[in-house]
Amino acid sequence: MKRKKELNQEGKLKIIALGGLEQIGMNITVFEYEDSIIVVDCGLSFPADDMLGVDLVIPDVTYLLENIEKVKGFVITHGHEDHIGALPYILKQVNVPVYATRLTMGIIENKLREHNLIGTTKRKVVKFGQSINLGNFRVEYIKTNHSIVDAAALAIYSPAGIVVHTGDFKVDYTPVFGDTIDLPRLAELGKKGVLALMCDSTNAERPGFTQSEKTLSRVFDMIFSGHKDTRIIIATFASNVDRVQQIINSAYRYGRKVVVEGRSMVNIIETASALGCLNIPEHTLINIEQLKDYPEEKTVIITTGSQGESMAALSRMAANIHRKISIGPKDTIIFSSNPIPGNEKAVTKVINELSRKGAEVIFHDAHVSGHACQEEIKLIYSLVRPKYAIPVHGEYKHLKAQAKLVEELGIDKEHIYIISPGDVLELNQEEARVCGKVPVGDILVDGLGVGDVGNIVLRDRQHLAEDGIMIVVLALDGTDGYLVSGPDIVSRGFVYVRESDELMEEARELMTEVIEGCLDKKVTDWGKIKMSIKDNLGNFVWKKTKRRPMILPIILEV
Repeated sequence: MKRKKELNQEGKLKIIALGGLEQIGMNITVFEYEDSIIVVDCGLSFPADDMLGVDLVIPDVTYLLENIEKVKGFVITHGHEDHIGALPYILKQVNVPVYATRLTMGIIENKLREHNLIGTTKRKVVKFGQSINLGNFRVEYIKTNHSIVDAAALAIYSPAGIVVHTGDFKVDYTPVFGDTIDLPRLAELGKKGVLALMCDSTNAERPGFTQSEKTLSRVFDMIFSGHKDTRIIIATFASNVDRVQQIINSAYRYGRKVVVEGRSMVNIIETASALGCLNIPEHTLINIEQLKDYPEEKTVIITTGSQGESMAALSRMAANIHRKISIGPKDTIIFSSNPIPGNEKAVTKVINELSRKGAEVIFHDAHVSGHACQEEIKLIYSLVRPKYAIPVHGEYKHLKAQAKLVEELGIDKEHIYIISPGDVLELNQEEARVCGKVPVGDILVDGLGVGDVGNIVLRDRQHLAEDGIMIVVLALDGTDGYLVSGPDIVSRGFVYVRESDELMEEARELMTEVIEGCLDKKVTDWGKIKMSIKDNLGNFVWKKTKRRPMILPIILEV
């Protein structure tokens, strides 16, 4: 019995999600066995509405920094921002090799060049069917289908057993580019015996199968056929190379020239074309400067901005601030994507602005998902036949939906693990259990600052946004400590001063009394004077307006 206990304490694989659970985005998962760590994906997420001024959110990798000598490399499944976007920031702290398929690596290299990391980052392009050895791990790349070319599932071999990680996937029997998902290889792994399956949960609530990307070919042809007299503008994800290919195919069939607009879109199309993942017929693509040389009804513009991003090309067109393109009644605009949860308001705003300009906006039936629905998830589980099920990639409701699905397939409820970010799941052939927690969280990127905006700064920004600021400026004599000038009160975002003369004058009189009262009591500690100003002015303003602006006293010594 004692020997059995010792076995259970040794030879365990640790799986730790530092992000990507209970949220959409910021996917990053740690696999650890003894002295070896590999990291699957390194993504970002976009800021929530209350993260004022924040550009991006990246994962907290404190655990990797604490175990840096064990980290063997980043193993990337595909080239979407929620799987690679944080790499340039994290590689500055965790400088280890990066492994990815060809298009994924091409997109990563674009990012590394922007951050001047291309010369200091080791990179290796991996082919499907190929394996790489990283310490105690061997990682095999398996072909899957997704809304971006060269997406991969991973078979992660460790002494504790095989873990299959699907990455983002769907089962597409008629892909636009490349081969179908390698179901035979997944079945072979299932026969060998798989310890755990970590499966994409994004569409786990949706019954049936996800439509093939190729079905959109007919949709685009119908739109082009029915809008021969208008210019066509199509907004989609920059990374959806297959979608871009189908738009270009339809444009070519209907004799239209194609303009690509948006920096990320241009970069990815250039990379995909160079790698042979995108086939553009000769003389189809033109420069934006050449638009004026062709009738509007003979052009198509493929653009970024399908998520309502304020600085993306389509949003700038909608707001009349795009330098080259103006929207009018002779435009048909297609949103070839679904809003990511949280972006619905921004997308609706852009649609309304475009519609006001007289353009026809199409935002239904021009998109198919890149994620597996219930029947595809069942298929993968039936082929892989894992001992343990670990739903990943999705909000809690998505993880729960997959867990329910897996239970219906006959996997023991005790073998299904819905883990939270930071949970340390230890498993081997004998048992699996959550046995601890590591630090996790959001690191906020604001401009060039990484991590220098925290909860306190966000709270201040929220405070300023909701109630404004009042600044009290006064000058004190440096020798005798008497009031030389002021107090003057400046407000921003609190009340319109010209219509609130009486309120501001009362506030100034109160501040004069408070300051002189402090000086009469021989209070020389400026901190105490500032606190008295904040307390008294705060109470006064609350009684008068029921608002609590930020109060900032400034004392000058003369």
